[in-house]
Amino acid sequence: MNNRASVLLVEDEQHLHEALKLNLELEGYTVTSAYDGNDALKKITEAYFDLIIMDIMLPELDGISITENLRIHNNDVPVLMLSAKNSPADKVLGLRKGADDYLTKPFDLEELLIRVEKLIEKNKKIQVKEAVGDQYTFGDNIINFKAQDAITWNKQTIQLSKKEALLLKLLIENKGEVVTREKILQVVWGYNVYPTTRTIDNFILSFRKYFEKDSRNPRYFHSVRGVGYRFVSQ
Repeated sequence: MNNRASVLLVEDEQHLHEALKLNLELEGYTVTSAYDGNDALKKITEAYFDLIIMDIMLPELDGISITENLRIHNNDVPVLMLSAKNSPADKVLGLRKGADDYLTKPFDLEELLIRVEKLIEKNKKIQVKEAVGDQYTFGDNIINFKAQDAITWNKQTIQLSKKEALLLKLLIENKGEVVTREKILQVVWGYNVYPTTRTIDNFILSFRKYFEKDSRNPRYFHSVRGVGYRFVSQ
């Protein structure tokens, strides 16, 4: 059901960590482990996750601070917070700092697994605006994502780099909406490399050169200053 959704498990208590990891893997999730706050931040910069299960009390950097850091940097990965603190004030703090759900210890394993499934399902529905298949047509342009090539409006066949294909697909999936620079980093560059705004602008300029009849007056590919980029199909 989860299509091998990826989960980052951040928990420093060894026995609980191992038990959670085993049960999550039995449910079909791919689990990456982190045992302290700094390691968690490092893992987040190295890969995209569908969900983070985050203990609050961690060595080096606590779960509240990590979650706040994610939201400041516009990383919208769902966070399920785990804590021995069960007062209303503690829950409110966790949710205000960016957690999507809050579960107090000790907790029922089945309840945790249900919450994990629901958070991942909700996130996937939000992320996928429009399913794009192997081929997509707009105007007189045809993009073949599987072959990583395209036929342009003037009947030229061009090869696309992997990042060009990824960025095209992301923009098309979110057609009509502004895709932020942070979202592009997450999907195309994986957060482990931080291109400048100029680098992304150059990709957009290339798309205009390939697919626009008048690149100076673009019909399809638009830059929204200070925010991100938008693809319009009509």
